Amino acid sequence: MKTSIFTAATVAATAAFGTMAHAEAHEMANPMVGGAEMSADMNIVENAVNSPINTTLVAAVQAADLVDTLAGEGPFTVFAPTDDAFAALDQDQLAALLEPENQAALQQILTCHVVAADAMSSDIVAMIQNDGGETMIETVGGCMLTASLDGDDVVVTDERGQVAQIEVADVDQSNGVIHVIDTVLLPAEG
Repeated sequence: MKTSIFTAATVAATAAFGTMAHAEAHEMANPMVGGAEMSADMNIVENAVNSPINTTLVAAVQAADLVDTLAGEGPFTVFAPTDDAFAALDQDQLAALLEPENQAALQQILTCHVVAADAMSSDIVAMIQNDGGETMIETVGGCMLTASLDGDDVVVTDERGQVAQIEVADVDQSNGVIHVIDTVLLPAEG
């Protein structure tokens, strides 16, 4: 099984394809998230704030002091867990993570959902196919995610073996793209 790291080199290798896919997605209507319209002219934070199914993620990004980063130039690909994904976590542990003294741990978890590239699902599928069925993706937080296909759907597996399904793909942003997922991705246990 061949694998690759989803870094600047990989993005450069797929730049022509990715640029076309991004341009096409930008021209099409953005998918709605939780019944809310998402604007390709707004950044990741602005759109996430408008999503009724990502309120816990928004609160966590604020608590982790990552608002300015994710509102920045990017480009970023964010695998955005829903409120239901956060609800599946131990709620006492989640509450503890949101405390100021645990900001570094929360930042690591959240940045394990962020890739420093603009990768539409077609880009990820191409990488999976080019790498023989799965591809390794390095996140801003240093986590290694494994992307593969489940039928026609892209799934992402974290370092603990948890599999996240993409519920809403290709939500175009002014500074990247969001893929809404059903599981909170976690780094390997220390």
